Amino acid sequence: MPAEAGAVAAEAGAVAVDAARWPDVARPPKASRARTAITAAVVRRALRDLPLHVRFPDGTSLGKGGPVLDLRDPRAFHARVGSQGLVGFGESYMAGEWDAPDLVAALTVLAARMGELIPAPLQRLRGVWAQRRPDAQRNTPGGSRTNISSHYDLSNDLFALFLDDTLSYSSALFRGFPADWDLLAAAQHRKIDRLLDLADVREGTRVLEIGTGWGELAIRAAARGAHVTSLTLSREQAALARERAAAAGVAERVSVELCDYREARGTYDAVLSVEMVEAVGAEFWPVYFRVLDERLAPGGRAALQAITMPHERMLAARDTFTWISKYVFPGGLIPSVEAVAETVRDHTQLSVTRRDAYGAHYAETLRLWRERFTGRADEVAALGFDETFRRLWTFYLAYSEAGFRSGYLDVQQYLLTKEATPR
Repeated sequence: MPAEAGAVAAEAGAVAVDAARWPDVARPPKASRARTAITAAVVRRALRDLPLHVRFPDGTSLGKGGPVLDLRDPRAFHARVGSQGLVGFGESYMAGEWDAPDLVAALTVLAARMGELIPAPLQRLRGVWAQRRPDAQRNTPGGSRTNISSHYDLSNDLFALFLDDTLSYSSALFRGFPADWDLLAAAQHRKIDRLLDLADVREGTRVLEIGTGWGELAIRAAARGAHVTSLTLSREQAALARERAAAAGVAERVSVELCDYREARGTYDAVLSVEMVEAVGAEFWPVYFRVLDERLAPGGRAALQAITMPHERMLAARDTFTWISKYVFPGGLIPSVEAVAETVRDHTQLSVTRRDAYGAHYAETLRLWRERFTGRADEVAALGFDETFRRLWTFYLAYSEAGFRSGYLDVQQYLLTKEATPR
């Protein structure tokens, strides 16, 4: 993704953007003076009462003090936010039109007040101004393959630059805070082992894993003597997971299949799925949980790890085209605790036997990933990822970390059980 001759710079001169690669970032959308002025007034009203210090190019500032947010190009920022809401907010950061010395701190302030930033009258008109999710991102079998590939097939080498040696791309479980990079791999194993214990995985257990990642859970399950069938739609992940299973000496007990979860067959004693439900989409949550039910033998146990968000915010976001769905996880939607409970209750014979939340651990996991990613920016660039991509991923990791630090996001480990005698 190297920048080409057609790159253009944001007005503030901060970032040269390849217009061919990033057309919606290269130039702000055209917006009328009236719309831009209205947006500026709404933004200023929202910012003036926040514990932020918002600095403008003319030397003026807003806010009640706190983390600094530098608004380098207010006109472009207001044009983007007025036309595209939070999508424009993220694209404005990618373009360098605003920045923050402590990005996570600034975003945490905003995340903690997510439901209050837009005035109530505009919230009620959300269906008019918010962009709708494109049909192309629906998680049909074909759509899921495209959506998964766009993120997980970027480059195994890219993920290896900021993940620990386990290549686990989900929340770790630490003994205490602050977390240290040298303890991350052990914390990932602690998370995996807890899920395996919840599912009672042991010698001879037949395990179905939905969402392979790079294979660490399957490898650890096989090391206990289990036989694992692991499903993924990512060719990059599948290839490396097989290599890692072979290197660990458990290839004969791990089968990694390029297969949609809806195509799974057979019966298993345990089903495990780590941060997969977020990629399914609300439309297909009933299908996903029915697959867990159908593949699980009577008396079996399913252990899931899932990111969750407040129910009312999930309902507002479920049909909206967000910055995350545009640039990071197309087709994705984070469920609420209520949505998981309702779907399990209404569409399966499973019972939610246990649920444990540990969002603070995800904030620390993301901090370690973000610091590693930004600290190895030169190596990311050497892989062919340009500055706009690096700002995109820095924003994604910081935005996610802020969500957990503010309590807007949480992460849960679930135990779902199936009665030995069907109801």
